[in-house]
Amino acid sequence: MTTITPDRAEQAIGQIAVELPGATAIFRRLKLDFCCGGQIALREACAGKGLAVDQVLAELATLDRPVNQDAPVEAPALIDHILERYHAVHREQLPELIRMARRVEAVHRDHPQVPAGLADHLEQMEGELLDHMAKEEEILFPLLQRGESSLAAFPIEAMRHEHTGHGQQLERLMALTCDATPPMGACNTWRALYAGIAQLQNDLINHIHLENNLLFPGFEQHQDACCA
Repeated sequence: MTTITPDRAEQAIGQIAVELPGATAIFRRLKLDFCCGGQIALREACAGKGLAVDQVLAELATLDRPVNQDAPVEAPALIDHILERYHAVHREQLPELIRMARRVEAVHRDHPQVPAGLADHLEQMEGELLDHMAKEEEILFPLLQRGESSLAAFPIEAMRHEHTGHGQQLERLMALTCDATPPMGACNTWRALYAGIAQLQNDLINHIHLENNLLFPGFEQHQDACCA
């Protein structure tokens, strides 16, 4: 069982997200970045958003429950989970979102809330994400599965850098779509588009979180120990 203490305020928000199942939902709702910005302390993250850290700690204290088994802990199984749950899903999500975005932009081009430029942005995201996932699948993940931590150091650093870029793309995506909130009277395609975008946001955040905060640190710590 998890015990929440004031010391949690000084922990990295990404570490809390790994150790405390359910914390990610609270962080997303409060717009606290636990993936790309997961290295900063909870107290600092709350200050940046104007949130009272004591109130956030009290909310985290309600998550006193067994460890979530949805994502495996061991690296080989975790990699398989990432490939099946996120890589494959992203490849299915984005082409349909792009198609719907183009339709919404064309059909509702005179609507004051039309998300102009959304399809182009999604296409850019797709291209960069496909390239990113290919590098993980062809280079990084095989190294990790073989336990070659020394050779994986540079690819991990590169993937972390690209994850930061994905986070920035998500911020732009949310700005274009009013946080994936369709306007009153939106057609079914527009509503379906934004529902799909909300799902993409959650999936990509969780995807990056698992890699940045759960998969990569084990190999980075091993590398640090070897260099000590």
